[in-house]
Amino acid sequence: MLPHSFLFRFFLLLYLFLSISHADSLPREEGGEDDDSSVSREVFFLDGGPSDVTWVVQITDLHLSSYHPDRADDLKRLLAPALRIVRPSLLLITGDLTDAKSKDRTTTRQDLSEWLQYKQTMEAVAKESGMSLRTFIDIRGNHDKYGVPYVGDKLDFFSNYSISSQFNRLTTVQSICLMGKEWNYVFLGLDDSLEVGLRCPSNLFGHTNDKRLQSLSSELQYWDAHLDGPVTKVVFGHFPMSFIRSSETGQCYENIFARESVSAYLCGHLHAKFSKHLWRHHLIQNTVGARQGVVGEFWEWELGDWKEYKLFRILGIDHGHVSFVDLSLSDLFHPGKGFQTAILVTYPLDSRNMNSMNIKSSDARDDVSALIFSTTPINQVKAKIFDSSRDFELVEELLLHQSYSSSTSCLYRGSLNASKYRHMPPTRFWLQVMAVDIHGNETATELRPFSMDGKPAHLQKTWLEYLVLHVKWDTTYKVLLWGNICFLLLLLFLPKLLTYFIEKNMSYQKWTMSISISSPTCRRRNIFFPLWFLLEGSRDGKVWFSMALYLLYLLMFPWFWGHAASEDGMLSHISIHGWTVSLPGGIRKDSVASLDIMAITLPFMYLVVSPLFLLVYCMFTERSLFNLHSGSKLRCSQKSKSLMPKMARSLQEAADGKNPRVDHNAKALSCKICSGWTRTGLLLASMVVLYINFTLCTYLARAYGAVVVILSPGLLWGPTLLLAYAICSSRLGVGTYSLEPSCSQ
Repeated sequence: MLPHSFLFRFFLLLYLFLSISHADSLPREEGGEDDDSSVSREVFFLDGGPSDVTWVVQITDLHLSSYHPDRADDLKRLLAPALRIVRPSLLLITGDLTDAKSKDRTTTRQDLSEWLQYKQTMEAVAKESGMSLRTFIDIRGNHDKYGVPYVGDKLDFFSNYSISSQFNRLTTVQSICLMGKEWNYVFLGLDDSLEVGLRCPSNLFGHTNDKRLQSLSSELQYWDAHLDGPVTKVVFGHFPMSFIRSSETGQCYENIFARESVSAYLCGHLHAKFSKHLWRHHLIQNTVGARQGVVGEFWEWELGDWKEYKLFRILGIDHGHVSFVDLSLSDLFHPGKGFQTAILVTYPLDSRNMNSMNIKSSDARDDVSALIFSTTPINQVKAKIFDSSRDFELVEELLLHQSYSSSTSCLYRGSLNASKYRHMPPTRFWLQVMAVDIHGNETATELRPFSMDGKPAHLQKTWLEYLVLHVKWDTTYKVLLWGNICFLLLLLFLPKLLTYFIEKNMSYQKWTMSISISSPTCRRRNIFFPLWFLLEGSRDGKVWFSMALYLLYLLMFPWFWGHAASEDGMLSHISIHGWTVSLPGGIRKDSVASLDIMAITLPFMYLVVSPLFLLVYCMFTERSLFNLHSGSKLRCSQKSKSLMPKMARSLQEAADGKNPRVDHNAKALSCKICSGWTRTGLLLASMVVLYINFTLCTYLARAYGAVVVILSPGLLWGPTLLLAYAICSSRLGVGTYSLEPSCSQ
């Protein structure tokens, strides 16, 4: 007759198999990919202004919210007059147009009122600034896709209320060309939001595919072939490069940008709370074949958010040289004085963020150029150069003269003896441009290093900047996740392998005894106790099988079910491979957002599962130590299954006073183990792990639905039941050794 425990395990495995089989019976999607090969294309002719200089404005992460109407009011109060003064050729709005979060910020959903607010606000900004709404280019961010099952769904408000929707720019690649008399400027916008708009926290990264990469490459080549004269290319998107997952074949944007001579990539997403200077220089090299060397380079410049910091970027292109200045409109507008003067130095470039290949390939220039934006006429503009090697002593001062002027913007240039600054370190000489208006008010730029011969200065990065911009998360996530899984597998199966060899070689008992009774300073004890921890922790067959079964469940079966997209949408389940989403019409998508779920899987595996397994091992090891050393007299039980009976007899001799050296070591360890503090500490650690698990489950229940998460065995009940079972099974005084406490010490 089969034991009840075996029947229980058999029916549990059968239930899990049937639940997965039911999920697999859903029809899968055939094809189903959005058409990522289509491109919207527009051309704007630059009439008036300097023939070789243009500038655009970028803002990002507006997060307009029905609970924070002041954000929309600030757009009309600050952005509209700033645009009226700067008069850019384009306004680039790089994602997260609306907030799409509840008042307590625990759930995510699309709100029609926020999109109506966005549409009305941007129309008002265009009207008050005097710019054409057509020159406003907006793209999706991850917040704009929260809870949108697919493009075209009733919750896809971007397709109805965005500026791009009004001008038929709903493709994933938007191509805009500014055609000047001497120079052409191409701006390409990328929509890398998730195809299935999952709700937070499973919607953090951008996703591309091979179709979109091919479409982007073809579009960049199209402008090279169809435009006369030089072309400068700038790409903009919402996600930084490190937050965009590679395509199905492992391709990424970086190689295309470098190969097609893109000058810069503009993005947002990270907000200014990380840093206001998140810049990265991408230098792509070919290391394969005979044609080794640099393929190309481009800069990635992340802009902080409008939501809190009201950041506003003016990006200028002067003879193909791209420069920018980031300003806070909250600081730029003074009460009672209005818009203050803003200065953008377009040449020479800041050596900390310049494209050195463009400098070297162009004709040498001997000038200083700056764009001045002001409502007050400018009386004088001058440039000062300082030598950092001589304590920033002023070495040259020159006047800049107006070469172009409009009612609010002017281009100033001045001659520079460039030969004095060539072949010098890129951070030796620093430039500052100052403008004085007719009222005597002076505005100055920050000091910035420059190089006249294309030598770049290396930025000193903080660990946070390196983490968010230089770590490729799609690769790092796989290493972190499967590294943790391999650790858990070794923790489970390595002790069983060791047990097999130990039981086969009985001389190990003598070695164990000799180490255990040796001096605490003996080096062999450093090896013995980790091995003993593994062996004793895995000795209980039922608990070990429960742990192995639980890990198998996490690897092969759904963790929990929930409303992955809209609140009233179909239930979907999440596994370690990502979401499996069921869409209307019987369409099923597997492994959706396999990277984005790292915000769920990594905290759970590292903060709950791994500590849980280690705590279970610690409880059984602590029980074994307690049973070995709690009494003054110890004897080996006749039914003992211990691998170390000689060690027990040695400790018995110590208790009888026959081996004083062992007696000293045993009493010292007994004092620590039998005090009860070890068990108390393990129980407190268990409570901490359960609290972390409960907090994580509460967060997910608010995000995807309470009932479905609470009823999920793998996430909420698995750790609790396994830990409770381990605590009961490892209670003190029960286990390997039978104890008989003595009445005398």
